[in-house]
Amino acid sequence: MSFISVFDVLGPNMIGPSSSHTAGAASIAYLAYKMFGPDIVKAEFILYGSFAKTYRGHGTDRALLGGIMGFHTDDKRIPYSYEIAGERNLKFSFRIDDTETEVHPNTVDIIMTDVRGRKMTVRGESTGGGKIHITRIDQVEVDFTGEYSSLIVIHQDMPGVAAHITGCLSKNHINIAFLRLFRESKGKKAYSVVESDGFLPDEVKKEILQNPHIYEVMLIRSEREI
Repeated sequence: MSFISVFDVLGPNMIGPSSSHTAGAASIAYLAYKMFGPDIVKAEFILYGSFAKTYRGHGTDRALLGGIMGFHTDDKRIPYSYEIAGERNLKFSFRIDDTETEVHPNTVDIIMTDVRGRKMTVRGESTGGGKIHITRIDQVEVDFTGEYSSLIVIHQDMPGVAAHITGCLSKNHINIAFLRLFRESKGKKAYSVVESDGFLPDEVKKEILQNPHIYEVMLIRSEREI
């Protein structure tokens, strides 16, 4: 028998009419914001399925824009996202893609550019009740929810790198809830996603980066830790 929590029944604290189209959209963009960093100067949102059909009526556009500016699901600034983005000189656009149909109905690609010209694309799915999954980073398929504090390690796919990551976690007494490795292909770019039900200190990020085959480490703390 499976169990659900009272929060699955009641839904999330949120601004807007729909837990899937508003709260879920805001959560996807907010998690992308935490992954990429605060210096975003341009954001392009590509909408699929139900998101594409109802994004204006359900406030999905304002939720996505608010999330990418660091607004959480219950932030009262979300209805004014367009105006605030203008004040912050954040360039943004929304585009509908009705050619790719083999996706979850509530899917968005977020293409972010920061002040240094660095880019990242994050694909997220809103799966209902405000819950989400991140399913792609750039061109690599991944899977995590952001419900746990997470480390996303971008590295070359080669022997010894995973052992280095887990060794750093063990040294810092970090309990691993989930650890998954996703890669483009053998020997190419890979993403190791570590989800922990404990606190992730900044030191572990610095230690992991000491391996020369690791390109970047994103430390994403859950809302319980913030």
